[in-house]
Amino acid sequence: MSHVFPRHTASHPPIAERGNGIYLFDREGKKYLDGSGGAAVSCLGHSDQDVIAAIKAQVDTLAFAHTGFFTSGPAESLADRLIAHAPAGIDRVYLVSGGSEAVESALKLARQYMIETGQPGRTRFIARKQSYHGNTLGALGTGGNMWRRAPFDPVMVSASHIDPCYDYRLREQGESEAEYGLRAANLLEEELLRVGPETVIGFLAEPVVGATAGALPAVQGYFKRIREICDQYGILLILDEVMCGMGRTGTLFACEQDGISPDIVTIAKGLGAGYQPIGAMLCSGAIYDAVRDGSGFFQHGHTYVGHPTACAAADVVVTKLTEGGLVDRSARMGAALAQALADRFGDHPNVGDIRGRGMFRGIELVADRDTKAPFDPDLGVAAKLKKAAFANGLICYPMGGTIDGRLGDHILLAPPFIITDDQIAELVDKLSTAMDQVL
Repeated sequence: MSHVFPRHTASHPPIAERGNGIYLFDREGKKYLDGSGGAAVSCLGHSDQDVIAAIKAQVDTLAFAHTGFFTSGPAESLADRLIAHAPAGIDRVYLVSGGSEAVESALKLARQYMIETGQPGRTRFIARKQSYHGNTLGALGTGGNMWRRAPFDPVMVSASHIDPCYDYRLREQGESEAEYGLRAANLLEEELLRVGPETVIGFLAEPVVGATAGALPAVQGYFKRIREICDQYGILLILDEVMCGMGRTGTLFACEQDGISPDIVTIAKGLGAGYQPIGAMLCSGAIYDAVRDGSGFFQHGHTYVGHPTACAAADVVVTKLTEGGLVDRSARMGAALAQALADRFGDHPNVGDIRGRGMFRGIELVADRDTKAPFDPDLGVAAKLKKAAFANGLICYPMGGTIDGRLGDHILLAPPFIITDDQIAELVDKLSTAMDQVL
């Protein structure tokens, strides 16, 4: 009998024994192609010897030092490397242990910034429906996925939510992409005016929505208008790149493709590539200066922030992504994956939309291609697809509730950047088999 508390008490998953490249092997020897990188984590695959060597060397030298007393060489090096590649204006890095923690840090820093600058009346956030920002109470409270929020609503900070930029479902007939992007972005201004802009701290959004909407990118121009609105009303733009950042969409930071800079950006998952638990919250020099020139103390912190061993691993990961060319490979192989998906599923009667950027791709499933009608959620299509794919040796990330938290199904794909053309073909073949079995 296992004493591990699993994600679901009825679940009895196999024991993962080892990893090699883009594959995982269980204790029985079965081989699985990791088509989702876990949850868009394993960008380098499961056996990168350079990252492993860096972890071993760091543990031999210094495994841990608490940031209440010390900084460390790996933390300083990683922060320098991230800022060298960060969007314009981003100047400081707060190193944490994961994505939810990064978002929690961002929310608290944003609130403290308003206090430091004499705006204590700003107490609320605006986010988007069908967003996911983490599972801690603050991050969950700003998230817009109602299924995840419902049990904890009474005990968490809440935010108001506007529609996402969802071209496939929300662009009206006859409306151009540019017109739709402007209309979708202007929903932020409408919500600001509804609640009172003087009460709002910031707007939180994923540049490419991951788990809850299936690699859903905004149309061009959307985030530029969002940036303008934030500047006009003095609110902070906080971008959650926990899942879509660190090269996943074909640029190191996903927002590079939208031509904007945020005030705060969060990263995790691909930052450590799965080799160590790590995340980061990056902020502008202006926000840091406000704290420095005010109280001087960010009223936050966790025991393992800036963990030297995690930072040593992430420093090698970011080096490989940038100088090692793996971000460029994500863009190139992502295009190949997109083409393979289009070739195999572009005319599938139950595929409504194939979307995404780089090595971050989503397939939205429908009961009727012409009307875009979703499957009945009681059918459990996403859960059945996940099970069928896993049985066929493919790890992918199907989810239900794509449209509103209840209706809609999608499959999220986020394989390691080291994937080859032959392995893309293997992924698509295995996914096709699973879809034939379920649909």
